[in-house]
Amino acid sequence: MSTPYLGEIRVVSFNFVPRGWALCNGQVLPIAQNQGLFALLGTTYGGDGRTTFALPDLRGRQPMHAPAGSSELGARLGEASHALTAEEMPTHRHPMRASKPWAETRSPSNAMPATHNDYGGAAIFAPIGKVVPLHPETVAASGQGQPHSNMNPYLTLNFMIALQGIFPSAT
Repeated sequence: MSTPYLGEIRVVSFNFVPRGWALCNGQVLPIAQNQGLFALLGTTYGGDGRTTFALPDLRGRQPMHAPAGSSELGARLGEASHALTAEEMPTHRHPMRASKPWAETRSPSNAMPATHNDYGGAAIFAPIGKVVPLHPETVAASGQGQPHSNMNPYLTLNFMIALQGIFPSAT
């Protein structure tokens, strides 16, 4: 391997870490023994900034380029699983059909859903006639509010960061 930049991250397919590198697993390091790396990372990924700082933690995370001008370098965003709330569900309808009589009113009071509206307006209810109850599964809430996986297909590899190397120049 060529000499890396200090703080450079590489992806490898083997399960060990070569000398001069560390896994990107969020471990906390002492500043005193890693002053150059601390000068580059600061407390972006953790640590107290007085005696310690942390390496990036890419376990179970997908790295993403920080937006231009963003101060969110090191932000841990997203979630591996998510339970949808009613506000997040797409707009949808649950149409309901009923038999005659035809719609005469917009008010559901003392009325039932009607099948047809010949009057051209928004009337959707008709006076109660012979009522047949709908099956409970037709109108009942469904789902259990359980989280679902939010993960794209993936392949696990090891991310490692250079603890030694060339200090990068900003120019």
